[in-house]
Amino acid sequence: MRRDVFQAIADPTRREILNMIAHQPLNVNAVAENFAVSRTAIYKHIKMLTECGLVVITQFGRERFCEARLERLTEVIDWAEQYRKTWTERLDSLENFLDTTESPRRKATRKK
Repeated sequence: MRRDVFQAIADPTRREILNMIAHQPLNVNAVAENFAVSRTAIYKHIKMLTECGLVVITQFGRERFCEARLERLTEVIDWAEQYRKTWTERLDSLENFLDTTESPRRKATRKK
């Protein structure tokens, strides 16, 4: 089953796993050692990340390494971008409004 990228990043543990392996692949045991939960719980998190396409597991001998595939996060970026534009426009409008209705006292404070 292919899971949604949004499901994967919704959990702080999964986000931390992604942070850990973003720069270099780590074996599954090295990842699990950094958390105060069971290895089974970490394996489940890694499985979900794999199902979402954010992590690829590669076998080298007896060890399994997790490698991040962060390209899938563009889906999240694209979704958030639409709201960033809206809020930027709204905040710019608010700033313009405040500038035109600004009290003399506030103007003096801003000049400092």
